[in-house]
Amino acid sequence: MDADVVVVGAGLAGLVATAELVAAGRRVALVDQESTRHLGGQAWWSFGGLFLVDTPEQRRMGIADTRDLAWQDWTGTAGFDRFGAGRPGTGTAGGGGGAPHTSGSPGEDDWGRRWARAYVDWASGEKRSWLRERGIRFFPVVGWAERGDGTATGHGNSVPRFHIVWGTGPAIVAPFEQRVRAAVDAGLVTLHGRHRVTDIVVTGGAVTGVRCDVLREDGVERGMPSTREVVGQAELTAQAVVVTSGGIGANTDLVRRFWPDRLGTPPTELVTGVPAYVDGSMLDPVAAAGARLVNRDRMWHYTEGLANHAPVWPGHGIRILPGPSSLWLDGSGRRLPAPFFPGFDTLGTLTHLRTAEGAREHDHSWFVATRTILGKEYALSGSEQNPDLTGRSVRGVLGRVTTDVPAPLKAFVDHGADVVEADTPEKLAAAMNALVAGGGGPGGGGQGDPAGPGADGLDGLVDGGRLRALLEAHDRELDNDYGKDLQTALVRAARRSRGDRLVRTAAPHRFLDPDHGPLVALRLRVLTRKTLGGVQTDLDSRALDADGTPVPGLYAAGEVAGFGGGGVHGYRSLEGTFLGGCLFSGRAAGRALARDL
Repeated sequence: MDADVVVVGAGLAGLVATAELVAAGRRVALVDQESTRHLGGQAWWSFGGLFLVDTPEQRRMGIADTRDLAWQDWTGTAGFDRFGAGRPGTGTAGGGGGAPHTSGSPGEDDWGRRWARAYVDWASGEKRSWLRERGIRFFPVVGWAERGDGTATGHGNSVPRFHIVWGTGPAIVAPFEQRVRAAVDAGLVTLHGRHRVTDIVVTGGAVTGVRCDVLREDGVERGMPSTREVVGQAELTAQAVVVTSGGIGANTDLVRRFWPDRLGTPPTELVTGVPAYVDGSMLDPVAAAGARLVNRDRMWHYTEGLANHAPVWPGHGIRILPGPSSLWLDGSGRRLPAPFFPGFDTLGTLTHLRTAEGAREHDHSWFVATRTILGKEYALSGSEQNPDLTGRSVRGVLGRVTTDVPAPLKAFVDHGADVVEADTPEKLAAAMNALVAGGGGPGGGGQGDPAGPGADGLDGLVDGGRLRALLEAHDRELDNDYGKDLQTALVRAARRSRGDRLVRTAAPHRFLDPDHGPLVALRLRVLTRKTLGGVQTDLDSRALDADGTPVPGLYAAGEVAGFGGGGVHGYRSLEGTFLGGCLFSGRAAGRALARDL
């Protein structure tokens, strides 16, 4: 045999599984279609947010959190509803794969819910200490992502739980990459870069290895598209195969194929939040080996994407991480209804934009803000867009407080194709319309008819007079401590959180106050990102067949397994749970194989 285990995919889940295996003395062949000069996959590019519960960081900020509250939020968000007749119990972390399926085929959510219970237990228990043992530390301010749909038992985080790793995505990857590269030097790991798996080999009913196309070496930088020219074939043999190949976010054909009716129609134009190699190419080989694919219609795409002014991969988009103060308008210039405010309900907002009349006709929506809001509340997702956090620069982070607009964001204002500024609502509407018409130019504030021909805005132009009336109505709400504007009330409530007050939420102010100007509008696209379904697995990350029986020798972890069980998130995510799902499911696969081989 070439190894005890073949791990397919050198992203975070694959690195974690490999690190667990070599810690137990097992030999691993780590295979990836990209160069193994660059390990870590999509995690390396990430902002580095992790979902944790009842932590010292939260307590220092006066945040009271509990496992029960986190579980309430998780189940209210996930909306698990695809259960089989022989549904397993909810289970807890540890204890192998849990109780076996009892009768009938398992439902698509049977194992996802068990994984969710185990994950929340881990996030409120061992997870933080396990990460700290590996040298991972956290930024002291805890963020409040996915603030919810406005109900206690529905979607969203009741409290801030988004812990940013000091060093962002590269700092999460680093300790596991170091262990893997040390194991290469020790002879326990062989790296097989530029090997694209085409088949999972099954011998006598058990998985015994993989067949690969060997791709021509290509010296492109991390994340850039590489050649798919085939120069040979290879076969690797082992006692088991762990598939950790990621999702489908860069394969827009698959995204459109599985886009569910409940999200409306997919946009004609999408921007892509993941490198080109996140293509779902391992799903068919896994299914051919006998594994069951579930919840393929569940996906997580952001509504706040900007086209990258300096793209690394095709269609490269960057997500805005917004505070709560911007006004959100659809493509016709109408304000989105509650609770579709910035940072509150990602998929709820996506559904509204793709189904509501006047919104669904357009591939874009708008944030309208002031320069004060832009500088205080806006951040960009991704390690490369946050050089201060990624570089662990205290001076750089403190500089955000004193800088008008942080440099990465200012680059989008100055050079991007989706940002316009103006000193009056009428001029801003003109610039927005010119941008949509193609005359705005990069960062351009182009000019056009400020009102537009349609009184109702359904022609896709923003009416300047209507925009002024909207901003004046917003400003009147600030004249007293009462008011009926829910977003204004939520902004005031957010500033009771120390983290929001310090770095995330601007003090309420009038949009038409020139001291806070100019006005800013950002054209937002739908940004593809995460796959929430995939290979159904038990709590040992063993791939299951249609009857709920483990496929001998086949395991799956990370995004290809819906981050655990074929869908640990159900329909929606609480954020900070994608990297954590890779960590948790990769660890489960590695530990189970280390124990059982």
